[in-house]
Amino acid sequence: MKGKTVIVTGASSGIGMACAEVFAAHGCRVILSARQKDKLDNIVIRLKKQGHDVAAFTADVSKEEDCRNLIDETIKQFGQIDVLICNAGISMRAIFEDVDLNVIRKVMDVNFWGTVYCAKYALPHLLRSKGSVVGISSIAGKKGLPGRTGYSASKFAMEGFLETLRTENLKKDLHVLVACPGFTASNIRNMALAKDGSTQGESPRDEQNMMSAEVVANHIYSAVKNRKRDLVLTLNGKMAVLLNKFFPGLMDKVVYNHMAKEKDSPLK
Repeated sequence: MKGKTVIVTGASSGIGMACAEVFAAHGCRVILSARQKDKLDNIVIRLKKQGHDVAAFTADVSKEEDCRNLIDETIKQFGQIDVLICNAGISMRAIFEDVDLNVIRKVMDVNFWGTVYCAKYALPHLLRSKGSVVGISSIAGKKGLPGRTGYSASKFAMEGFLETLRTENLKKDLHVLVACPGFTASNIRNMALAKDGSTQGESPRDEQNMMSAEVVANHIYSAVKNRKRDLVLTLNGKMAVLLNKFFPGLMDKVVYNHMAKEKDSPLK
């Protein structure tokens, strides 16, 4: 992996920042992208002090032109793209009956369209390098989560898109990894949108008992290095995927009861 050029979206915190750190530590050249320039700049300064070859590019992945510019800037600086990690994402929490449809549009714009835009403009370069597209999905992309209609829809859409992209390029050596970390300690739940589009502000879950973003990033690095097809992390995540395959009706009840136990759950 040394010398490979890696783009990480949503790199200002959580899994994205951890991926940037891990790939840089293994000798990759990393472009970090996110909307918050000050946070990106601080991370880049820190990583450069550690001797890593990194750069930052401010972009909102829900905007097609920003994604095109991100790819163009990467080629301008590093001349190639070997790995695209589509990590930028937002969540939401509200039952469909109550949610403002603009909340679902916003989640889809970032989680689904952000992946599509970046992949579209990076694809020619990735085909040239026989590189990797990585989609950071979720167990919510395998099993619909009540109270997360927009989020689950966006992750199901992402997975369908990436699976098709993989199959279309089966004979071109494009590697596509769909990574499902399960519940990970990050700020995605703090920044989740409520039914009216406002920010939730605090996590309804105990972040202390979740897998750390650093552990997730190391798993993702290994999966990219070994060109794995799928990555499902945490025991609960693996069990959810397995049981849903054979006992979907039972899992409907299990998932409902589990999500209903969240603090201030919208489930009635």
